[in-house]
Amino acid sequence: MQKSIVITVSHDLGVETARARVAAGLEQLRRDYVDKLAHSEVVWTGNAADLKVGAFGHNMQARIDVLADSLRIEVWLPWLLAALAGPIQTALAHRAGEALRIEHKPQG
Repeated sequence: MQKSIVITVSHDLGVETARARVAAGLEQLRRDYVDKLAHSEVVWTGNAADLKVGAFGHNMQARIDVLADSLRIEVWLPWLLAALAGPIQTALAHRAGEALRIEHKPQG
C-alpha cells in the first residue's frame, strides 16, 4: 500500500522563475545522486513535473505543480517507506524551499 504526502511551499517568484529554479534543482539532485539511483525520470507538461525514481529496490513517484505563488508537491511512497513519511516530508519541504531561494548564476 502506498502513502501519499503533500507539501506546499509558498514563493513570490511567479511561475516562470519558480519553474526554472525547480527544473535546475531537480537536475542538480539527479547529478548529485546519479550513483545511488537505479533510474530517474522527469517529464514536464506545462508547469507540472512528473517524477519517477528507482533507488534501493523501491520505486517512487511524485508530481510538482508550479503555481504563481506556491509549489504543490505530492509524493507517493512505497509501503516500506511510509513509516518515514514525516521526516521525508520535512526534508522535501526544506529542499524545495532552498531550491526556490537559489539564484541561478551562469558559469563563465
